[in-house]
Amino acid sequence: MLESILFYASFVLVLTGALSLIYPLRWLRIRTRGVALLVMATGFLVVAIGAGMVDSYAAYLGFTLFFAGLVSVIRPLRFVYIRTRLAAFVVAGAGLLLALGALLLPYSEKEAITHTTKLDDWMPRWQVGGRHTIRVAATPEKVFAAIHAVRADEILLFRTLIAIRRCGQTGPESIMNPPEEKSLLDVATQTSFVLLEEEQPQELVVGTVIAAPREARASGRLTPELFRKTLRPGVVLATMNFRVAVDEQGGSSVSTETRIFANSPSALRVIHPGSDIIRRMWLRAIKRRAEG
Repeated sequence: MLESILFYASFVLVLTGALSLIYPLRWLRIRTRGVALLVMATGFLVVAIGAGMVDSYAAYLGFTLFFAGLVSVIRPLRFVYIRTRLAAFVVAGAGLLLALGALLLPYSEKEAITHTTKLDDWMPRWQVGGRHTIRVAATPEKVFAAIHAVRADEILLFRTLIAIRRCGQTGPESIMNPPEEKSLLDVATQTSFVLLEEEQPQELVVGTVIAAPREARASGRLTPELFRKTLRPGVVLATMNFRVAVDEQGGSSVSTETRIFANSPSALRVIHPGSDIIRRMWLRAIKRRAEG
């Protein structure tokens, strides 16, 4: 409940700040674009706290300050109070230190001591993970069918977030560029993801390679066996499941959990954000389809 409240509060703050960049909402005491940016930053911080991604927030904030400082060396950004080139160098230096400090923080590794899910079998150790749950007024069979059927256009903000991540570029069919007529799960498992295990109507698990050295990427098609091997240095694997269980009200409790394991954990602080919002919206799309 608290996580949902923080998510919606952050959405309001980010939207308010973004609108105030175009036209300052003076009746909310947002009189300058500098204050508007501060409101947006607060919104992103709130969602980072709710999702347990404060370290990623610090890394991205550091990179943003570094970039703003570099730009201000050429032309000071007075609307964010960087009025001199000396101040620009200070901001750039502080941003770089913050980003590097966040990236170099050690990650604690987690382990599933008792294997209660298929996901535990496929990724018993991980550094970064997130789990979300929603109640659906439908049978597990209907929910599982909805999991297989939901398309990208049914997931709120999916294409917007993916477009930001891809910087507006197009490409071949993939989960980053899904066609309108195919379910997102089918697109994923036919391109960059592999179906690791499925037990209807309880759980399915998929996996993918997030990052790998060039020689590892050239080794061939992604197979489940990769998730059983000892990883080469620089390889980052991710797994995700959907799990359905009957609840006390006669409906279903649906959860999705993502786990990421890397030999270079510092990269995770850059990779992690974004997918959290998509997974929340994906669950809501499953709920609408199953109950419809």
